[in-house]
Amino acid sequence: MIRRQGAALLLLLVAARVVIAAPPDLNGISYTQRTGNLLPQQATLLDEQGGPVCLSDIAHGKPLILVLGYFHCPSLCGLVRADLFHALQKTRLTAGRDYQLVSLSIDPRETPRDAGAAKAEDVARFSAPGAEDGWHFLVGNAATVRAIADAVGFRDRFDQTLKQFVHPTGIVFVTPGGVISSYLLGVGYSPNDVRLAVTRAATGTVQAAALPILLLCYDYNGSTGRYTLAIMKLLRLAGILTIATLGTTLFLAFRRRRSPV
Repeated sequence: MIRRQGAALLLLLVAARVVIAAPPDLNGISYTQRTGNLLPQQATLLDEQGGPVCLSDIAHGKPLILVLGYFHCPSLCGLVRADLFHALQKTRLTAGRDYQLVSLSIDPRETPRDAGAAKAEDVARFSAPGAEDGWHFLVGNAATVRAIADAVGFRDRFDQTLKQFVHPTGIVFVTPGGVISSYLLGVGYSPNDVRLAVTRAATGTVQAAALPILLLCYDYNGSTGRYTLAIMKLLRLAGILTIATLGTTLFLAFRRRRSPV
């Protein structure tokens, strides 16, 4: 029994060393919820046709759903958008009438053509009412995007080893006046949660910060279909549980040996 547990522990520790080797630098990568903060409404971005646009132009007095990511992301960005769009299909909300949506690239190298291609693909895939006119895929220079990211508490970093951005996942709901109303972090957005968040934003309600859920975009490896950080965490937990079990077994065996007959 003890030998088997010891062997299992050794295998776990070896596997953990393989998975944990040289992880990205995660210092400062987070979504700091800043409900009540005002977005830079007049910051100039570029739409899918390359025309200048600012957030206040897009809102048109409607609540705004803001998604930060990038269009050529090899990890979770596409999944975040797909999860949100799938939920929006079921809310009975109409883009342009009930809300406006902005998917903003955090990669200053991406162009209006990249934004247009991503929008065309997503609109064709998800038949949400009003998507063609109410979903906006935007790009901008580094300073402008950084100003918006700072306003919503979005902290990311480009990892030179991975050749991709390491960043948190989630969506932001903004009132018609440009004030951050609430967040849905991670992935797995239910239609009811999305609808409620849009309704609250429409009335100008500012929610208290939700429980922080940190899911980083680099967790998901598109080529292998695996969540590397999740595996790392599970291995650590499994190692801790194995050590605890082994320790308990040794303790009980020691007590039995010392107990008087």
